Amino acid sequence: MQYEVLLFYKYVSIDDPEKLRDSQKELCESLCLKGRIIVAHNGINGTVEGTVDKTTVYIQKMQKDKKFEDILFKKSMGTGGAFKKLQVRVRKDLVSDHTEEWGIDPKELTGKYLSAEELHTWIKSGKKFYIMDMRNNYEHKSGYFKDSILPDIDNFRDLPKTLPKLKKYNDLPIVTVCTGGIRCERASGLLIKNGFKDVYQLKDGIVTYMEKYPNENFLGKLYVFDNRLVMGFQTDSPKHEVVGRCIVCDKKSENYVNCRDNICHRHFICCVDCVETDGTILCPQGCRT
Repeated sequence: MQYEVLLFYKYVSIDDPEKLRDSQKELCESLCLKGRIIVAHNGINGTVEGTVDKTTVYIQKMQKDKKFEDILFKKSMGTGGAFKKLQVRVRKDLVSDHTEEWGIDPKELTGKYLSAEELHTWIKSGKKFYIMDMRNNYEHKSGYFKDSILPDIDNFRDLPKTLPKLKKYNDLPIVTVCTGGIRCERASGLLIKNGFKDVYQLKDGIVTYMEKYPNENFLGKLYVFDNRLVMGFQTDSPKHEVVGRCIVCDKKSENYVNCRDNICHRHFICCVDCVETDGTILCPQGCRT
């Protein structure tokens, strides 16, 4: 049985988020899909897993709604256990309730879209520009674009605090990147609002680039917010490069673990050899004292 994970979002006005939440829950339950879907007044943001025949039906039914007919569903191989259950929730914002404070409406202010093909062409041509990764710092550890800027942020809502350090990159075009594209909709707008002159965003995110150009320019694996933890395309190829490093011994690894301290609960890479016998470990950055 073949499983598939769908990653999707769309910024669009939703008049009745509760009604959409209920219909999404009903649809997903009828198709035995598990995952997380966020519905807000400004759109929908979801990741779901199911058998390929069921995810195909889900896409077909979603695209019958004019609001969602142009959504690009990013597909990757599932495991059947990427999610334990289905969660469909209404929130104030698609990305983070805290980012509403930024005063950025992606439908009005956002970076210029750059397709995966266009970014690939830019990289191969030697064009001068910066790739700026808008993901959290722990996500960078297993994979990133070669020579990209990796702001040190624990949480996406903290991005405004890093802007003073990023100003020095304002002399060339900036291409913002994130997992599926949704964070860059907001982040690229924040850069523009704060005086960055030439801002782009990778359309449909890193996962789309990786699918089209596996093991090229994006090094390592992509961190994902489900039980797979990391994913990639053609990772059994000799071209695949492991870039993650064990936080304890510095050996190459792509094995993420959670700090077992419930207060910390930091996610970090720790190789199998360094994980304690019970399968958990305390984080060396503060908890191991």
